[in-house]
Amino acid sequence: MLAHETSPLKQTPLHALHLARGAKMVPFAGYDMPVQYAAGVLKEHLHTRKEAGLFDVSHMGQLALKAKSGKVADAALALEKLVPQDIVGVAPGRQRYAQFTNNDGGLLDDLMVANFGDHLFLVVNAACKAEDEAHLRANLSDACEIVSLADRALIALQGPKAESALAKLCADVGSMKFMDAGPRRVGDVDCFVSRSGYTGEDGFEISVPADKAEALVTALLDNPDVLPIGLGARDSLRLEAGLCLYGHDIDTTTTPVEGALEWSVQKVRRSGGARAGGFPGADKILVQFADGAARRRVGLKPDGRAPVREGAALFADAGSTEQIGKVTSGGFGPSLNAPVAMGYLPTALSAVGTTVFAEVRGQRLPLKVAATPFVPNTYKR
Repeated sequence: MLAHETSPLKQTPLHALHLARGAKMVPFAGYDMPVQYAAGVLKEHLHTRKEAGLFDVSHMGQLALKAKSGKVADAALALEKLVPQDIVGVAPGRQRYAQFTNNDGGLLDDLMVANFGDHLFLVVNAACKAEDEAHLRANLSDACEIVSLADRALIALQGPKAESALAKLCADVGSMKFMDAGPRRVGDVDCFVSRSGYTGEDGFEISVPADKAEALVTALLDNPDVLPIGLGARDSLRLEAGLCLYGHDIDTTTTPVEGALEWSVQKVRRSGGARAGGFPGADKILVQFADGAARRRVGLKPDGRAPVREGAALFADAGSTEQIGKVTSGGFGPSLNAPVAMGYLPTALSAVGTTVFAEVRGQRLPLKVAATPFVPNTYKR
């Protein structure tokens, strides 16, 4: 038996709270995490879309990147050696979505990068956080101090009533716009707050000292508009929002262009830009920006009611024996009352409205390529 199979699951600082509130717990990225509470996935999903849902995302990695020169611009310039995004252009109090790339142009992870004025604050995926920290240390230690913030919990408050719920504890959140980020006092606790999330809804992510997390979450859940939400609804919400799940929709074999993430790479880092290239895999990625890639991530809407799940093979027609792609995320969209999916297709077949077929239990089910997000986002711009 492999060592990791016998390792005990780690627990977030909110583990006892999840159990006390009747959560059904499952293993996820090495942690014992709530997949749902008594309300169930469907109600949790719809409540987040209508009111506000609270998610424990403390399994994610949190890091501070501090330039040894003391200048945040130097930390930003250093990080640009590892990501294709414009980090230098992230103003103090703002945040940007980024990806670590490898030498083949594939994605080692995706992450959020915030400028806190004197250093950068990074949030990375749970399954990749040890490798991400090692990657940063191996490549940036000459110029930067890399600080693991393992003593912090992370929660997400998402939905149309997220602002009113959080404003009871932090009056100035109402002035924040989408992707604003920085230190904020929440109740009597010094936190890091960003106006962002993973659901397509307006909302916030709150980094809080681990020993203060349960009290803060309890205070938020005392608001009748706020329900605790598990991983099940988190996944269906992000799928409806057309957002990638690392390790499924994007991974080390997919480039930003193949993953339909061109929007995340600013012009200054592309060919002809002032700081073009200089990141791992730049040669391949920048060629794909110019010439396109052979395949592309697309949204898919199955005909009928049957969900088409991750791993389903895709075909150009009902009788073809040649697989042309596969589904990377799929399930039922409660907000749409219909199934939705994402997957990869040859670019020539990626236009919205194109019909392809998925093999499900020996049958070929038709799907149409669809624009994402499936549910319009409600970010506060």
